[in-house]
Amino acid sequence: MIAVQRCVLAMAAVLLAAGTVRGADAGPRPNIVLILADDLGYGDVGCYGQRLIQTPNIDRLAAEGIKFTQFYAGASVCAPSRCVLMTGKHGGHSRVRGNAPTTQRLRQSLAREDVTVAALLKEAGYATALVGKWGLGDADTPGHPLAQGFDLFFGYLDQVHAHMYFPEWLWRDREKVALPNRIRPIPVGKEGAWGTGGITTNRVAYSPKLMLDEALQFIERNKARPFFLYFATTIPHANNEAAKELGNGAEVPDLGPYADKPWPDPEKGYAAMISYLDAQVGSILQKLKALGIDENTLVLFSSDNGPEKKEFTGYDTAFFKSSGPCRGFKRDHTDGGIRVPFIARWPGKIRPAGITEHVGYFGDFLATAAELGGARTPDGLDGISLVPSLLGRGNEQQKHEFLYWEYHGGGASDSQAALMEGRWKAIRGGGRTAPLELYDLRADAAEADNVAARYPDVTAKLDAYLSRARVDSPDWPLFAVPARGKKPALK
Repeated sequence: MIAVQRCVLAMAAVLLAAGTVRGADAGPRPNIVLILADDLGYGDVGCYGQRLIQTPNIDRLAAEGIKFTQFYAGASVCAPSRCVLMTGKHGGHSRVRGNAPTTQRLRQSLAREDVTVAALLKEAGYATALVGKWGLGDADTPGHPLAQGFDLFFGYLDQVHAHMYFPEWLWRDREKVALPNRIRPIPVGKEGAWGTGGITTNRVAYSPKLMLDEALQFIERNKARPFFLYFATTIPHANNEAAKELGNGAEVPDLGPYADKPWPDPEKGYAAMISYLDAQVGSILQKLKALGIDENTLVLFSSDNGPEKKEFTGYDTAFFKSSGPCRGFKRDHTDGGIRVPFIARWPGKIRPAGITEHVGYFGDFLATAAELGGARTPDGLDGISLVPSLLGRGNEQQKHEFLYWEYHGGGASDSQAALMEGRWKAIRGGGRTAPLELYDLRADAAEADNVAARYPDVTAKLDAYLSRARVDSPDWPLFAVPARGKKPALK
């Protein structure tokens, strides 16, 4: 009996090492590369309608794969959006539901009991790496990437540190790696409560270049086994501190093809950042092809929320129509703040030039990766696997009953909750008892006409949905501010 058990275990190990699938299709499990931009708008890339900024590699990604036209981030700001992405739970159920000041940073940390897509894939035999911006746990918290399923981490833990493209150091796992750049520190917020950013006084090493090099090395080292690479670039997020003081938050080595454009310098810089990101996408695709693993790699591309407003960046994203046909920006729950590009490419599996109107969101990534990677799927997810849509079986694709988002602003009047069911979007802002706004997305993609009074039955239905969509969190009470000094409910 013991010999039989050993034989079964040995066979299982061989199958795992060979990368066999236990899920969607027969055949090898794919490598998974998730490229996440930071504050990139729905309309900022060519395949989604951009006309001024050049993005040939991202456009090629769409031409060789499938483009989702109605895909949503997990939230309208970075940390909660990334929490939804990593855990498969929407903003009313997830751990991190907002950005928190450094004095309350445990509120912005995953807990030991949280289960991330990285942990599940690692458990299933994948090598896992996060290169870029994290935002879900600092060095001394249980949310650190190495405690949440990643074998390797290189980049930024904190979102304010990530404002700087020429920082004095970056994290490698749990150690700080010194860089030759020099900055002038600037406390962010009242008494520096949101951390310290900075303005570069000596630019030498550009962090996006360092992070791309790290990502390509990870791919090279793990070419013979299944791997998951989460490449969370900081592009094109502004250096907000430089924008406030100097009027330009776009940090890039040079202005590239935009140097001679008759535009203001901040707009040139924004375009150059996005084209720099596009070149990085091209480098990743080239590496996969050079290693002969292109056809066994699923590459996904998206952004964590909508584009930022000029008051925070120095450049005008409205100049580029960054929100596309949508209304709003980052922090808004109209589609301009949460609808994002989403492209998937897997040669031989995903048909080229595909377009789908299926409504998906960040919460679907975990279930999708788990199915393709032969990993277990935990209970309590809000996400749904997108495998049928990816592999051309759209008639089998399960649909969401509704999608839900919330935003925790500086006070009750700044917070928002939003819910979408089919053609209808309901938004509540201004307080717990504020009236709902209702928009018919089918007839009014720009959400310009509040039709709540015209459709009282729909409004009442979505109001009832809103009341049951979330579970209260002591760390993130909606339409209220946590008590100062209150110890977070974090294990």
